Amino acid sequence: MTNYLFLAIAIVSEVIATSALKAAEGFTQLVPSIIVAVGYASAFYFLSLTLKTIPVGIAYATWSGVGIVLVSLVGLLFLGQKIDLAGIVGMAMIVGGVLIVNLVSKTGGH
Repeated sequence: MTNYLFLAIAIVSEVIATSALKAAEGFTQLVPSIIVAVGYASAFYFLSLTLKTIPVGIAYATWSGVGIVLVSLVGLLFLGQKIDLAGIVGMAMIVGGVLIVNLVSKTGGH
């Protein structure tokens, strides 16, 4: 179960880093730029730990799918971005795909 904890840390780190990119203003703002660098370094480190036990396709599908939804929520809640019905449906399909890959699929060997 530690492998999924590491994957969750990787995802949250990536979401924090991605969310700070706008504030970094092309890496001209020091504090947000540091958050971006540390966030991505942490994300890739913890992703690398998950790959010891989770197949790369499963880990990356989970990382990207959950990351898309979380970054969209950050945009909605904190950055004033809007999500329309088509966006909500699309993200629901992404979440459904991640759940199928992780809970039902036997192709990953997990």
